[in-house]
Amino acid sequence: MTDKELFEELSYKRKNVYEEITDEQKAEMLALCDEYREFLDAGKTERECVSKAIEMAKANGFVPLAEKGALKAGDKVYVINRNKNILLAIIGSEDIDEGINLVGAHIDSPRLDLKQNPLYESTGMALLKTHYYGGIKKYQWTAIPLAIHGVIFTKDGERVTLNIGENESDPVFCITDLLPHLAKDQMTKKMTEGIEGENLNILIGGIPLKSDDVSEKVKFAVLKLLNERYGIRERDFLSAEIEIVPAFKARNVGLDESFIGAYGQDDRVCAFTTLKAALDTEAPKKTAAALLVDKEEIGSMGNTGMLSAFMEMTVAEIIEKIKGECTVTEYNRVIRNSVCMSSDVGAAVDPNYESVSEKKNAAFAGCGMILMKYTGARGKSDSSDASAEFLYEIEKIMDDNGVIWQTGELGKVDQGGGGTIAQYVANLNMDVIDCGVPVLSMHAPFEITAKSDVYMAYKSYAAFYGNR
Repeated sequence: MTDKELFEELSYKRKNVYEEITDEQKAEMLALCDEYREFLDAGKTERECVSKAIEMAKANGFVPLAEKGALKAGDKVYVINRNKNILLAIIGSEDIDEGINLVGAHIDSPRLDLKQNPLYESTGMALLKTHYYGGIKKYQWTAIPLAIHGVIFTKDGERVTLNIGENESDPVFCITDLLPHLAKDQMTKKMTEGIEGENLNILIGGIPLKSDDVSEKVKFAVLKLLNERYGIRERDFLSAEIEIVPAFKARNVGLDESFIGAYGQDDRVCAFTTLKAALDTEAPKKTAAALLVDKEEIGSMGNTGMLSAFMEMTVAEIIEKIKGECTVTEYNRVIRNSVCMSSDVGAAVDPNYESVSEKKNAAFAGCGMILMKYTGARGKSDSSDASAEFLYEIEKIMDDNGVIWQTGELGKVDQGGGGTIAQYVANLNMDVIDCGVPVLSMHAPFEITAKSDVYMAYKSYAAFYGNR
């Protein structure tokens, strides 16, 4: 063996997915990504993602856990939590005491939420006040078409679902921005201060009603339209859950259509691939579970976040329906023997901003799924750090099943960072590894992923379910 051959054998080098896959796999990848784009358009909020997941689960033979008595190997069940979480499980042939193979992803994304009392009139226009959700660059949300999604209850208790701005015939909404001719002062501010949170106000109307009795004629006109079309009064907004999201559709990006551009790919790219892998799993040895959760972008708090007891309660119910009871000892044994792939996106090296990444330990678009031993920020703060034993086990499953993967960190050590749900799963005493798809323009209204990486994420979760 020559020195060159020995060096190649001993060295680590990333692989480009397209150089490794067959034509048949490429066709499978393109079909998967077409389905993924449809998922993105159908699920721009966590509620919509859960609704779409239920539809897909039912089409693949899953039934509500509450409708099942005793569970046996091969049964497919799902549980919904407050229309914002879903857990799907395929009961394995092994004793559940051996643990569960869990993949968890989040389905909330950075956005704008309407304030509880949002509607006002100014300078002859009606606007809606917002409070941004999650980490955004506020300037990216101005001067783009926006859509209104959400749930609102009328005085009579009727639930009204809003989805305005997605159909071609719908109006869209917008946050206006200063023209450059008058933006001298704005342009001298820091980027974090150029657009203030209180100025992220949505333009919703501009035609006044002719009335001598009302001073706010445009606001009155908007309220009248809302009441006529949806039965809504202004007071109904106080209890509403209304989200403002980009009105863009998911699109192929690039002349070769190698990328996908869309809103909400953090983390719905991992949610979709997790869900799809679970739906395609048949007769696993260990019980396989897919968990889609809410609130990750704001700390995983609340009764629909990863810090809620939803997953633990559901696992206990599954154990009880398999064994006839669920003692504390039984439950602890199952959790201790369970492992999790925390399915969340990572940062891809951006050719326009290479300086924030340390390339030897960064992920590249097109080089497969990322395995992240740890995330966190500046000294691994707020991260889960996977053990060598578990990381090796996952790497071997990937290699044995033809999954192209890479490792990566979220930027240079002192540059920044971020967290995932992994730390909360680890706190339950499970082995867990962060993994997912590299993303360009993360948290922007239009994020970019490589189709090849989407495909490898799907293959990785399928391999995990079927071969561990």
